[in-house]
Amino acid sequence: MKTITEGKAMRMLKPVHPGHFLRSEVIEAHHLSVTEAAKVLRVSRPTLSSLLNAKADLSGDMALRFEKAFGVDMETLMRMQNSYDITQTRSRAKDIRVQRYQPRPAA
Repeated sequence: MKTITEGKAMRMLKPVHPGHFLRSEVIEAHHLSVTEAAKVLRVSRPTLSSLLNAKADLSGDMALRFEKAFGVDMETLMRMQNSYDITQTRSRAKDIRVQRYQPRPAA
């Protein structure tokens, strides 16, 4: 993960999908299978698998489940998802053709 500084704001380049983080830092760190982790979180195995394989976004509900079950801060996880989403959207910016709005001068 790299960061660049623009003034005082820092922006990550290529932030990791929260699912990859949760797989390596929580599920694998606790030596759990996806099936076992799904039982702990009280979600279906396919639902958890989609998240861990970055095929689905992290929802607030799932972030709270990870916080309750494993102590991972929900706000941190949601910021990870937000950073990932922003980067994905910015990578498609040239395909979104919108011009800046220019208000008409007052008569």
